[in-house]
Amino acid sequence: MAERFDAIVVGTGQAGPALAARLGSAGLKVAVAERGRFGGTCVNTGCIPTKALVASAYVARLARRAAEYGVIIDGTISVDMRRVKARTDEISGRSRDGVEQWMRGHPNVKVFTGHARLEGAQRVRIGAGLIEAERIFLDVGGRALAPPIPGLAGTPYLTNATVLDLDEVPEHLIVVGASYIGLEFGHMYRRFGARVTIVEKAERPIAREDPDVSQAVREILEAEGVAFELSADCLAVAAAGRGVRVTSRCGGGTADLEGSHLLVAVGRRPNTDDLGLEAAGVETDSHGYIKVDDQLGTSIPGIWALGECNGRGAFTHTAYNDYEIVAANLLDGGRRSVRDRIPAYGLFIDPPLGRVGMTEAEVRRSGRKALVGTRPMTRVGRAVEKGETRGFIKILVDAESGQILGASILGVGGDEAVHSLLDVMYARAPYTTVTQAVHIHPTVSELLPTVLGELKPLP
Repeated sequence: MAERFDAIVVGTGQAGPALAARLGSAGLKVAVAERGRFGGTCVNTGCIPTKALVASAYVARLARRAAEYGVIIDGTISVDMRRVKARTDEISGRSRDGVEQWMRGHPNVKVFTGHARLEGAQRVRIGAGLIEAERIFLDVGGRALAPPIPGLAGTPYLTNATVLDLDEVPEHLIVVGASYIGLEFGHMYRRFGARVTIVEKAERPIAREDPDVSQAVREILEAEGVAFELSADCLAVAAAGRGVRVTSRCGGGTADLEGSHLLVAVGRRPNTDDLGLEAAGVETDSHGYIKVDDQLGTSIPGIWALGECNGRGAFTHTAYNDYEIVAANLLDGGRRSVRDRIPAYGLFIDPPLGRVGMTEAEVRRSGRKALVGTRPMTRVGRAVEKGETRGFIKILVDAESGQILGASILGVGGDEAVHSLLDVMYARAPYTTVTQAVHIHPTVSELLPTVLGELKPLP
């Protein structure tokens, strides 16, 4: 006989545990199913461990530049990857343990360990056990995509997850994919001392961004010795000695690269292929993402999908916002919607890129009249003082309403400074709200009113 609950949460990424705790605190009896490590991608193979590695890479770079700041370090600067990995594992593990203890310690939450599969719209099997509830919430996340590159199946390669197992610096790391994951790992391992080549089939890295952002990011990485092979379509890979070979044969030309390690970072796929969705009638799209409405409900009443598996956001912060939307609508009488969410994300190379709202290309395609303001980081006092003047600020404004449409801040503190613009955008306030505010000196944020005070028509 199935054990009965008020709600079942499958998966413990960013949305699941918070929702389970909120439902439990509201007096509901909640079951939580987790087949592996608690915390999902962010805690185990995403944000937390990678940003810990970024921090170590930043210190390695800064140590090598110490003389620029008048600080003399005697001896050779070296990186002990075993200690770097140990630090990263400890930070990730502490967070993972915290999530598990939170769930197991909640009085109204019962944790089930094992792979969960739907056996109907209200029934979930976990191993030999069966549980039921009128409400089921799917937070099963995603994993690295294995693209159909000839030779890949027979060639040792790393993903964003398995690269975290490295306790040595690769001699030559070849990264296939010049988007966020590939750029971050490429940059950090270059700073650890590896030779790095990033291979991308598009004409420029992070092609979803504006060309000026892509170009600046490329220049930042190239200045530190990262090599790019762009427009590299028709790839093939193979084992070569103790390493790998990546070959591109297109347009009559041939390019061969040999490296010690291969990292494939070309996208993600949802963990929905062994979830039993068909048994419940839950619809997915052609890529396996669960179809949801603006309140995260699936095609079956009583089943919701949150986080990366719903295709409505691939970030930790969007997954958490999914939880907030569902909880508010179910428990608070809210009418919150995914459509209210403003795009916001970061690229955590160094310096980082903070991005909110529309790109310049999107603004142009919209056909609206717009204003733009820019400023190089060489003219930002905080950047000059820190000796980190790479990048720029760009802000786009609707010429008629005065509302901020989007912004790119590529530079020191850009991932933090961009939030002052994001808050104004959510308030639907005009950009003059920022220009009339008094900001702290010396910061990056204090230059945002200056940029907005120098707006010009978008040509």
